[in-house]
Amino acid sequence: MNKVPMTTRGETMLREELTDLKGNQRPTVIEAIAEARAHGDLKENAEYHAARDQQSFIEGRIKEIEAKLSTLQVIDVTKLPKTGKVVFGATVKLMDMDSEEEITYQIVGHDEADLKAGRISFESPVARALIGKLEGDEVGVKTPKGVREYEILDVNYI
Repeated sequence: MNKVPMTTRGETMLREELTDLKGNQRPTVIEAIAEARAHGDLKENAEYHAARDQQSFIEGRIKEIEAKLSTLQVIDVTKLPKTGKVVFGATVKLMDMDSEEEITYQIVGHDEADLKAGRISFESPVARALIGKLEGDEVGVKTPKGVREYEILDVNYI
């Protein structure tokens, strides 16, 4: 089975979501189903059907998270050697060579990616172009609008 890389932050977030689903959301939806059943005729009971749909979603999400946790390879970036090389989990400061704009990304697992927060998946074109490069290197990234050139200004392992 293939291991899925994830940062320690990502693992913590998944475990917290799982705890919330099992400890809070699951019991709440079970109560809602019981209450809706008490109202009688289940065929025309919208509350009952909505609660059952919610229960189905929660149970599916629990199974999905448990499956992900079973295949995780947690990478603690703070314990990696500080070589200046771009690796999974590293935070990379870039200079867009065209606009001279500075951009900072952390390279993370697929489930952790959030472009607005500056976290990009290791599978993204930008991350694939960066991984293995060193501070000071210039990197070309293919985008739908053509090749974008970046200079790697800084690599942090935080």
